Amino acid sequence: MRNLRILITTALVIALSSLGLSTASAADHVAAMNCTSASRAQAPAARAAAEPVTVWLAGDSTMANPSSGRCPVGWGSQFDALFNSDVAVKNQAVGGRSIQTWLYEGNVSGTKGSDGECRLTSTTYSSRWQAMLNATTGMKAGDYLFIQFGINDSSSTCPRHVGPARYQQLMTQMAQAALTRGAHPVLLTPVAAITCSGGTATKNRGFVGETFAAGSATRAPVIDLQTLSVSLYNSLHFCPNNGDYGGSGPLGTFFCNDHTHFDTYGAQRVAGLVAGDVRRQNLPLAAYLT
Repeated sequence: MRNLRILITTALVIALSSLGLSTASAADHVAAMNCTSASRAQAPAARAAAEPVTVWLAGDSTMANPSSGRCPVGWGSQFDALFNSDVAVKNQAVGGRSIQTWLYEGNVSGTKGSDGECRLTSTTYSSRWQAMLNATTGMKAGDYLFIQFGINDSSSTCPRHVGPARYQQLMTQMAQAALTRGAHPVLLTPVAAITCSGGTATKNRGFVGETFAAGSATRAPVIDLQTLSVSLYNSLHFCPNNGDYGGSGPLGTFFCNDHTHFDTYGAQRVAGLVAGDVRRQNLPLAAYLT
């Protein structure tokens, strides 16, 4: 009997030990499954966080991609190179446009109304702005919209003429459209041409106050590109100059054969000014700069 009890007791111990191991093993398996499920749940969020940011550019020839040859080269064409691969720059700047003709291409008449502004024949937006507003393929949450006009808007004649109040209204309108889509507007004062007062480069663009006012109205950051560009021209000692544009000397390396548009080197330097101010203002976009 004593031997039988010992055998039964030993068998029970072995069985209980086996049961304990099985339970622990099962618990480990469940824990592993839970970890796998959690990882799978986090995967879409991780993919969403890694989705590239698009920087949309709206502006005139000083920002636009070159159409042919070496000149003019807008600074926007050199902007993408300053970011890592998580940023894609879509440059929708077009030469010769005011903010109004860019927005309402083909629908701005050649006559002024009683308010002194060029009359719109239709309030239909241009195809480029409609594409940027497209809910599927246009601006999305987390994107950026850089807006820079003012070079052609000071024209006294239609269709390019835009008055100060109208300029501020349209820039505000564009910034608000970006905000509605969860994108971040960044407003820029117009880049300066090179004009000299003796040995000093001077400011020569308008719509600066209106740009800052639109920024205040929408809480959008403003990059004062006019001030930045004039400071750069002075640091490079462009004044006084002898009109030596188009390929020779410091001015010829920077500008085309006029005092306004950029050669590739000039466009690179101006793009660097914009990127530098993005970093100085500590905009979230700065995290993507190389």
